[in-house]
Amino acid sequence: MPASRVHVPDRRLVTASLPGPVTSDERSPLGCPSCGSSHVAQMLGDNGGVSYVCTACGHSWS
Repeated sequence: MPASRVHVPDRRLVTASLPGPVTSDERSPLGCPSCGSSHVAQMLGDNGGVSYVCTACGHSWS
């Protein structure tokens, strides 16, 4: 049996608390250059770079 699966009863498991919701103040102010909407998704570009697409109007840019 691998050592990582051995139960060690005298050691406590430590759990990390889950992060809270992201507020609008913590988000980056990225907006669509076409319509100004803040509904922007990040995606991988054709050459492996980063591109963005506005989910409101469909405009894409990099």
